[in-house]
Amino acid sequence: MGCLKNVTRSIFLTVIVVGFMAFGGNDFIKNRIHNFFHPSHDVILERAQKVGDFSKINQEFEIEKAAGILGYNAVLAEHKASGQKMVVIDSGKKTIITQDDIKAVDAEDRLKKALSNFKYQSMAIEDFSVTDKGSMTSYGHEIPYVKFRAKVKKLPIGEIGGIISVAKDSEGKDKVLVSANEKDRYSQLIANEFFKAVK
Repeated sequence: MGCLKNVTRSIFLTVIVVGFMAFGGNDFIKNRIHNFFHPSHDVILERAQKVGDFSKINQEFEIEKAAGILGYNAVLAEHKASGQKMVVIDSGKKTIITQDDIKAVDAEDRLKKALSNFKYQSMAIEDFSVTDKGSMTSYGHEIPYVKFRAKVKKLPIGEIGGIISVAKDSEGKDKVLVSANEKDRYSQLIANEFFKAVK
């Protein structure tokens, strides 16, 4: 009797699944998967609000991704004309680097140590060196940054240039700011324009 009940249940489930697929279920599943991996711009902006207010950024910038991963929330944006990337990372309770690290005499060593904690199979940073220091505005405050050069292994771009900075939001939480581009294409003006609009 139990065997007949299982066979009946299996047939019933098969009819439901076939019916679901026949009436557009296949498209429904495809759309759900596509929306998960390629969310709409509105969904990306909504996720970005967890990291900061990006509503005032110029139209020449596009927010490409906003996601939470391994306890970090991050927003990735691109300057459309130059391809320069900007990243804002909210590390939550985990400290990656601080403003004191950026201001320190041994900033290069401190940043190398922080970078060594982030190793990815698809990308590795080597020959990292601090080339200059400066300041810019973000989250409504003047903040320090270090300018750097580095080589990226396992990616076709080779050498990159950019900045790393740390800003404090209105709640006093650290946000790590990074902007980078190919070595000779990096522009501090582009980074300044983007980060000053982030609140």
